[in-house]
Amino acid sequence: MTVQALEAARRLAPRFAARAAEHDRDGSFPIEDFRDLREAGLFGLMVPRALGGMGASFAEYAAVATELARGNGATALVFNMHASVTGALGAVTEELAEALGVPDEALAARDRLLTAAAQGSWYAVAMSERGAGARLSQLTTAYQETDEGWHLKGSKTFCSGAGHADGYLVAARSAADQSVVSQFLVPAGDGLTVEPTWDSLGMRATSSHDLHLDVTVPTDRLLGGVEGLALVVAQLMPHWLVASYAAVYVGVARAAIDAAAEHLNARNLAGLPAVRARLGRADATTAAAQLVVAEAARRVDDAPGDEETNRWVWRAKLLAGTTAAEVAASVLEAAGTSATRRGHPLERLYRDARCGSLHPATSDVCADWLGIAALGGDPDRDGLAPRW
Repeated sequence: MTVQALEAARRLAPRFAARAAEHDRDGSFPIEDFRDLREAGLFGLMVPRALGGMGASFAEYAAVATELARGNGATALVFNMHASVTGALGAVTEELAEALGVPDEALAARDRLLTAAAQGSWYAVAMSERGAGARLSQLTTAYQETDEGWHLKGSKTFCSGAGHADGYLVAARSAADQSVVSQFLVPAGDGLTVEPTWDSLGMRATSSHDLHLDVTVPTDRLLGGVEGLALVVAQLMPHWLVASYAAVYVGVARAAIDAAAEHLNARNLAGLPAVRARLGRADATTAAAQLVVAEAARRVDDAPGDEETNRWVWRAKLLAGTTAAEVAASVLEAAGTSATRRGHPLERLYRDARCGSLHPATSDVCADWLGIAALGGDPDRDGLAPRW
């Protein structure tokens, strides 16, 4: 990368920030932001260089996502979904493919999807369902093999970018064997219906609507070409399911500090010691969270799936989510009542930051995972409810 990608993110962030209030107010999708991302080549951020992409590492992704979120957290959050799809696909090495039994034709199909991303296509994630959340083992969306390919039927919720993406990563359970969970890359078009349900507290511009599927896709749209890989990949690459959100919320926290500083300086309040102390604490805790995210990302690049790496992954998500919410609340209080008016950047950032602890894995789930690990248990298997 990728100095080029980081510079592009820093260049785009002010544009995103200038549009953020309108999209937040209307709950509209930031189409212009995604046009800018495409033109900057950032949809190819996680695509290997051999396929026309930038070949970024997870650490480089985290740096880019943080900068994008300083402009608009909602845009960065949807971009995170695309990066998760392309990053996970691109991380399947020949050795891993062989171990998982991935056939050559499935690798060729994967390369076609990644090449399309490098050329400007972008993908959303359709995993969560009402009553199941993001737990793969609890999904009700079903698939079965037919003469035409794979038929998928079901409904997804919280599908960020619904109605705008070029394709959707859909997790579904086999109708023949409920214990088998697989993933498909479903192209936008017939058989997909978007139900506008997203009218939320924060991250209002993500268009995270419900997506209903009754569609048949070609055989090569089964990712990996082997059924039942979804739960395996979730355990091999938890960073894309857990820690990729973390970088976004570090960026949101930093944006809240920036907005508070601008507000306080404009109103000649920077001389108050209590105000300065709040910003000082916010700066320190955000920097600490960013260091944890960076350490988790470094370990992911050096030793993906390692036991200690995974601990850092869960720490990163926990700390980023709680830090963003606490920082935004504190600096909003420092700024005073005028900053709570609709349309003020701090009011929007306060609501956006509050969502960080709610994304899977939630802060409580992260803390429980880490607690079981600290007690010497197996955090992926111990407990009353399945993680995935």
